[in-house]
Amino acid sequence: MKKLRDLLDGIKIKLIEGDTDKLVSGITDNSKDVKNDFLFFAIYGNKFDGHDFIDKAIKKGSNTIICTKLPKSLHEKITYILVEDIRDSVYSISSNFYGNPESKIKIVAVTGTNGKTSIVYFLFQFFKSFNKKVGMISTIENRINNKLLKAKLTTPNPIEFQKILNEMVLSNCEYCFMEASSHAIHQKRIVGKNIFAAIFSNLSHDHLDYHKTFQNYIDEKKILFDELGNSSYSIVNLDDKRSRYLVQNTNSNVFTYGLKNLGDYNTKILESTAEGLKLRFDKVDVSLRIIGDFNAYNILAVYSLASILKFDKNKILEKISELNTPSGRFEFLVGKNNKIGIVDYAHTPDALENILLNILKFKRDKKLITVVGAGGDRDKSKRPKMGNIALEYSDFVFFTSDNPRNENENDIIKDIIKGATRTNFEIETDRKKAIKLAFKRFDKNSIILVAGKGHEKYQIIGNNSIPHDDKETIKKIIL
Repeated sequence: MKKLRDLLDGIKIKLIEGDTDKLVSGITDNSKDVKNDFLFFAIYGNKFDGHDFIDKAIKKGSNTIICTKLPKSLHEKITYILVEDIRDSVYSISSNFYGNPESKIKIVAVTGTNGKTSIVYFLFQFFKSFNKKVGMISTIENRINNKLLKAKLTTPNPIEFQKILNEMVLSNCEYCFMEASSHAIHQKRIVGKNIFAAIFSNLSHDHLDYHKTFQNYIDEKKILFDELGNSSYSIVNLDDKRSRYLVQNTNSNVFTYGLKNLGDYNTKILESTAEGLKLRFDKVDVSLRIIGDFNAYNILAVYSLASILKFDKNKILEKISELNTPSGRFEFLVGKNNKIGIVDYAHTPDALENILLNILKFKRDKKLITVVGAGGDRDKSKRPKMGNIALEYSDFVFFTSDNPRNENENDIIKDIIKGATRTNFEIETDRKKAIKLAFKRFDKNSIILVAGKGHEKYQIIGNNSIPHDDKETIKKIIL
């Protein structure tokens, strides 16, 4: 229980109607979750307006409403607080409710189009190997030391975020490694002023359904760095031409890394095979079990942070060599008779191209077969780009359903093959059937890439999550 007056510390308030000395037992922005003496945030979102659910929240026991417009009729025993910025208020009140946990833990936020999950996962493994108590918030899973929590969003909403952070603090975690999506930055689910270090991986075509223009997308990422304080660190990929723009106004301490351009931290790829990478750091060669040239950047981001924090260099390289790839990220599945399947989360043109180009390096005389689709209710402009990339680098492609959501899967595939210049493809909208068909048709001497969903264990069809797991589907076929 917290006193309402204490929760309002630092909030820009326009009007208060009611008592602020009352106790609040919980906070939520979902009227379904309201219990007695809860505070309810009426958020105007993309699909719903929380103001429409104020009465429902009150009936379920809410004693406080945070809103940007007052209801026409006010309940006598309810406190209404009119605020200037509802999302800023949700973050600050949530932080106050959970005892401002972000001030008690070092938050390392990773942002960029591709590589966020891998960098966070590598950082979590790496710091744990130094016996540090750490937490992780990622697309795949959330963790508090060895405790596993389910992940719902790339970056959770501020209420859930502060709750998880508080659990990390109570578990004596020193660091929290987390993904920071552009949506989360825009919706103030994460605020730069509370970040210890921000890492930028890269930027490419994605989320234009939400941000409308690529410049808007870049600028949302930039906000994270603009908000960093002078005791924080910015660690940016110098090989991405937008990196300088992202940190041009930051007050933080800026460090750069790269493979092509000379930064504060660099590495060189000596070998890249199906068995892993061999990288050179300052004349020291390190062999890794991690596959794919793009992962050299992800590993270098880890190396950069560890070096900034003055970890022993020899220990850094030793521990880096022991890192493993996260589930569903360029994950190899080898079965009977040397059948090879690869599962990857690639769902942007750039990510798909990177995966395919890396497979071409070691496929030798094997055929490269790709099973891929595109998400519904998302950026439509990337669909034909992904289609052409798949067709250009694959010997054959099966276009299928991804997470169609509220779109017709056939319409999505029509967008994917729009402008296709090659005809080496077949359409099978049932994803499980498409995977089975790929292995049946190209059983021998082939590498079959199933892209787009990676670690996910469901398909979103309409408003329902239907059980589906690319990895398990492949295992049943090849093992």
